[in-house]
Amino acid sequence: MSALPPAIFLMGPTASGKTAFALELAQEFGGVIINADSMQVYAELRVITNRPAPEDEAAAPHRLYGFRPASEAYSTALWLKDLALALNEAAAERKLPVIVGGTGLYFKALTEGLSQIPAIPPGVRQYYRLAAQERGSPALHGELARRDPNTAYRLRPSDSQRIVRALEVLEATGKPLVEWQAEREPPLLPLSQTYPISLAIERSELYRRCDERFEAMIENGAIEEARSIEALALSPALPSMRAVGLRQLLSYLCGELSLEDAAEAAKTATRNYAKRQLSWANSNFMSWNSLYKQQIERTKEEIDLFLKKALT
Repeated sequence: MSALPPAIFLMGPTASGKTAFALELAQEFGGVIINADSMQVYAELRVITNRPAPEDEAAAPHRLYGFRPASEAYSTALWLKDLALALNEAAAERKLPVIVGGTGLYFKALTEGLSQIPAIPPGVRQYYRLAAQERGSPALHGELARRDPNTAYRLRPSDSQRIVRALEVLEATGKPLVEWQAEREPPLLPLSQTYPISLAIERSELYRRCDERFEAMIENGAIEEARSIEALALSPALPSMRAVGLRQLLSYLCGELSLEDAAEAAKTATRNYAKRQLSWANSNFMSWNSLYKQQIERTKEEIDLFLKKALT
């Protein structure tokens, strides 16, 4: 068995109930909850990213939440390094890691390995992220198709984040992203060493929860949090500025939208994000244990069996 402990993976779209279920599992099995959400790492974005509440954090150990400044361009590679430390800590404390989040790329890199792409010069990174705002992702996808057709073929023209990544890698290294991806390091935690759960939920119910969650965020201080972010005058190209709902709230604060229109736009963005997360899970995590709410008790029994087998 690997020196790292067996783990539970809990992946699901936003508003699917991951936080509550992760806490339930951590309390049941003596676990530590480790964040796998790319936006919940930022200290200044507790409300807008719906980080676990302070009372939840007090009920079980939590790691990698709110520990990075929004001014930092945090990445999957940095998360893997921080995760390795958290996993070693869990092993030393004999705690079960419950790795929970909605960032599919984090789980994919964790279980399949990550390509060792050299650091991208800040100027190149800034150029393409601003180009995405000014020219739009379809135009950049066209540029990528001319320069790197193999990578472009794998990406949707609307997938701005990955198109920008492919272009900046090509510009900085002269080597297509697909070639870098073919040269992966061994995975930090193979899927065989985990009990992977993909939360399933009816789409209409998920969309209803998305709307209700944004309304609750407004009541709990999302506008004030957005105002604090506005005061930092951060570059719009930073990953933290892509937090779902933040752009719409900033548009309200600067007078571009009414609060009603900003809220409606944010709800639409949240539902679209949840839809993309579902599509990602369906395409990339077909071997995971798909879980509906009514199956939770049976799943706990299966986790118990998995742990007994893994630890013998």
